[in-house]
Amino acid sequence: MIDLTLLREDPELVKRSQIARGESPASVDDAIEADKLRRARITEFEELRAAQNAHGKRVAQAPKDEKAALVAEAKQLSEQVKAAQHAVSEAEAAADEALAKIENIVLEGVPAGGEEDFVTLRTHGEIPTYDFAPRDHLELGEKLGAIDMERGTKVSGSRFYFLTGIGARLELALMTLALDRALQAGFTPMIPPTLVRPEVMRGTGFLGQHADEVYHLDKEDLYLVGTSEVPLAGYHMDEILDLERGAKRYAGWSTCYRSEAGSYGKDTRGIIRVHQFNKLEMFVYTDPADAEAEHDRLVAMQEGMLQDLGLAYRVIDVAAGDLGSSAARKFDIEAWVPTQDAYRELTSTSNCTTYQARRLETRFRPEGGGKTQPVATLNGTLATTRWIVALLETHQREDGSVTVPEVLRPYLGGLEIMEPIA
Repeated sequence: MIDLTLLREDPELVKRSQIARGESPASVDDAIEADKLRRARITEFEELRAAQNAHGKRVAQAPKDEKAALVAEAKQLSEQVKAAQHAVSEAEAAADEALAKIENIVLEGVPAGGEEDFVTLRTHGEIPTYDFAPRDHLELGEKLGAIDMERGTKVSGSRFYFLTGIGARLELALMTLALDRALQAGFTPMIPPTLVRPEVMRGTGFLGQHADEVYHLDKEDLYLVGTSEVPLAGYHMDEILDLERGAKRYAGWSTCYRSEAGSYGKDTRGIIRVHQFNKLEMFVYTDPADAEAEHDRLVAMQEGMLQDLGLAYRVIDVAAGDLGSSAARKFDIEAWVPTQDAYRELTSTSNCTTYQARRLETRFRPEGGGKTQPVATLNGTLATTRWIVALLETHQREDGSVTVPEVLRPYLGGLEIMEPIA
């Protein structure tokens, strides 16, 4: 959630952020009123509790002939305290609900608007051209014996698939390359759980506007994660971190699940938009003063991967209305997909400032001591299944074979060309 002090002292800033996201500024007024009512109910409860305690001392010290009347008064006070406590609980629940509608404050410079209002920051690489009709990734994957959508659908339904043979090896090579890069950059490797409790999913912001994309196991009341950002954000929940020696950086390798609600008819061919995939996700806890520099660092790591894989791409500054509730700024990297004649997202990197940490009670003590403060959290993709789409299409050859980028060859036993199977 956002800083309550900021909400109280500068509501106009919060309103401007909501408007930039395409949300109603009325939600800010509602949150302020709910916060005022919550504080008033707490004050009333505390005053009644103080009166009850003082009255209890009078009862204990009163002469016997006065005790009966005082005890009756004590009973009335007790009922009033119970009612006030109930009113506090109701006001706190209402305040939590109102505050949950206030999304993270967008950083200065983030473009306003929706999905189409992003700003391109830079492009890299030449868009590939061919002297033959290029095949799409699914046709290439089938020729190589790398992707089997038909049997994936037979076994699990639409938007499921098998990666087979060289396809499975290629994904493992990508993920292992990314893990090696993360290790070199000082990240701690993690294989996190992919089922999390509601408070963790809620704390990371995925039960807001994206709730319909999340799978829920009703019997256990657990959620399947769509990114290891979620369990990694919960890893230090309710803790005070020592950041004196620098940020805490984790690289989570996990299977991810998304229902893709609202995407019917979109990207139904191949493995661009599927229900299950693997991903290596970077997650960072840092001093809020260092968050923007850390954001740039994560993007640089992603660009290094894509450049070494020989992919043409662009980096975009995502517009406020397309950020997601927790992100204050998000940079996407989109690689060129030849048969779609378009850039398609391969990575997202978000600076969530202190929004998630406030919800999850993850704090640090500033250098020199003093009161604890919420940490900043950031996340970013370093490799995922979808990258196979751009790799196969970009590096294809006329006969349906695909050149293996040099950086991946050591992870594939020195293989230079992926050949169609007989």
